[in-house]
Amino acid sequence: MSNSDPKQRPRPGPWPPVPESSAMPPSSWAKRTGFRPKFSGETNASDSGQISLPPRPREPEAQPDLEAGRARPTANGRAEAERAQPTTPAAPPAVVVEKEKTVKKRREADGVPKHSTNGNGGAVPASDPPPSQPRRSARNEEAIDVLPQSVDDDGAMARHSHLKYDLRDTPGLVPIGLYGLQHYLSILGSLILTPLVIVPAMGGSSEDTANVVSTVLFVSGVTTLLHTSFGSRLPLIQGPSFVYLAPALAIINSPEFIGLKGNSFKHIMKELQGAIIISSTFQAILGYSGLMSLFLRLINPVVVSPTIAAVGLSFYSYGFPLVGNCLEIGAVQILLVILFSLYLRKVSILGHRIFLIYAVPLGLAITWAAAFLLTEAGVYSYKGCDVNVPVSNIISEHCRKHVSRMKYCRVDTSQAIHSSPWFRFPYPLQWGTPVFTWKMAFVMCVVSIIASVDSVGSYHASSLLVASRPPTPGVLSRGIGLEGLSSVLAGLWGTGTGSATLTENVHTIAVTKMGSRRAVELGACILIVLSLVGKVGGFIASIPEVMVAALLCFMWAMLAALGLSNLRYSEAGSSRNIIIVGLSLFFSLSIPAYFQQYGISPNSNLSVPSYFQPYIVTSHGPFRTSFGGVNYVMNTLLSLHMVIAFLVAVILDNTVPGSRQERGVYVWSESEVARREPAVTKDYQLPFRIGRVFRWVKWVGL
Repeated sequence: MSNSDPKQRPRPGPWPPVPESSAMPPSSWAKRTGFRPKFSGETNASDSGQISLPPRPREPEAQPDLEAGRARPTANGRAEAERAQPTTPAAPPAVVVEKEKTVKKRREADGVPKHSTNGNGGAVPASDPPPSQPRRSARNEEAIDVLPQSVDDDGAMARHSHLKYDLRDTPGLVPIGLYGLQHYLSILGSLILTPLVIVPAMGGSSEDTANVVSTVLFVSGVTTLLHTSFGSRLPLIQGPSFVYLAPALAIINSPEFIGLKGNSFKHIMKELQGAIIISSTFQAILGYSGLMSLFLRLINPVVVSPTIAAVGLSFYSYGFPLVGNCLEIGAVQILLVILFSLYLRKVSILGHRIFLIYAVPLGLAITWAAAFLLTEAGVYSYKGCDVNVPVSNIISEHCRKHVSRMKYCRVDTSQAIHSSPWFRFPYPLQWGTPVFTWKMAFVMCVVSIIASVDSVGSYHASSLLVASRPPTPGVLSRGIGLEGLSSVLAGLWGTGTGSATLTENVHTIAVTKMGSRRAVELGACILIVLSLVGKVGGFIASIPEVMVAALLCFMWAMLAALGLSNLRYSEAGSSRNIIIVGLSLFFSLSIPAYFQQYGISPNSNLSVPSYFQPYIVTSHGPFRTSFGGVNYVMNTLLSLHMVIAFLVAVILDNTVPGSRQERGVYVWSESEVARREPAVTKDYQLPFRIGRVFRWVKWVGL
């Protein structure tokens, strides 16, 4: 009976302890947004963002480390290579904390910095929490929390680990030669199109154009070798930048050169040579004196983006108006390049995206072949008309009607191939002794600053693709100084423009996935050899003018887009940045239009083609003081779109308040940290131990 009494019944128990549940990994949405739950069922996250150690820790995936070129250590201090070893039971929390301290001390002793880099080269803590619980960075922090992991539609990430060959890779002579040739072919338009524009504008013949093209190829190869060896040491091709094209056209169309009799080409070329030599000397002093390191504080993505975009947008009056002279050739070429570079960009042949990499050469070859067949078929031949007869001497109204189509659509009007020798060595001062004029030199000095700004953006973007870290301010200054010396060589040899880092380099590296320095150097050697074959220059010079304009439409559009792509290093959605970039671009088009249209009546009969009218502003600009040189400088500079964009952007970006993250301030590697890292030292140190001789020059090296 006593057992049946409920009060005397023993209570059940003791029950076994409830097993602790393992942490549930957050969903993909939580990973992207950094959501931290406060309820049970997810990992416990403290307010400080630190995650408590669960009883059964899950090994997070290894993250690639940009600064060391290997797997980034995980939260418990073990890298991917160490995880390959047999797993051991989880250590108690005290042991784990002690192990973390040991790993931290070992990393510091090995010279590994405490911070890694973000997408802008900024420093972030190396001991990140596990990827299952990323910490969201505050808006006002000075650096972005993690490297951008965005993947474009081509499958290429902005990380050097996805390249076929990194900066210091040397896979072999044959692969390097093929990839180097591919690199230069993909950037062919930027190398050859500038002389095809300025030489005819100076009144040069087809033979002069062929000689200048050969000179450009030679100087580009030499300066690229110098830059990859003694400059920034990044795989960047040097060449006739489009930054120098607009001021060169403004100088060519100066009032004192209009109506020149005799050989106007050599006379104008010598004036350009003198201006380029002085301005490039100024740029070399700017770099090697260390002033560029101070100037870097003013240059940020919000400044670089509209400045470079304005370079591409400024030639809208030259592009399609010239294509319209033969639409069936020029428009078809533009459509082909668009088809290859966009619609067929993912088509792979033998593992290579042929259409994306060679969009410009393929479009040019197909259009040129079609135009040749039409010419041979007699489509552009008219009875009793000769294309070689000057327009002023044509009497027949029938021939006058078709002279434009014969001139621009036929491919046999140029005599460049026949007049070019098989061997020609470009030599300095081949056009004569340069003429130095202070007003033209001053214009070019300002343009050299714009070219330096362009190069700063190219250095930063390419270093994030191919190098272990962004360069130090000293390395950047060294690169700008060598670009100045390269422009001195361009002025002495007479290319018509200065030499600078081609902006298209970044796009080419991302598309070809080739970041090897040796490949670019071997390609430069091939370029030097080709420049000695005169027929190569003659072949390039024989490209019809309409096809040149069609290619330039694509190249200038690419240049504008590459300039705006620098905004990805800043907060592009910020109202501050949107207003600054918008004002810079608008005024870069509107203010030069005011200067270019000032004093021109609608019925005025100008002596230059319509597409060159924006560059004759010096003869009718609003500045009309008693000092002719001042009038020339002010009217010319304020009619250049890139100068206005740079002035507006640099003033607004450096005076309007904004956080470093919002502005996307370029963060360069510190010299002391770079010298402690073997990978960074090997990336940027000068060869042949030259850097040890000039260690006292702290502002132009590591």
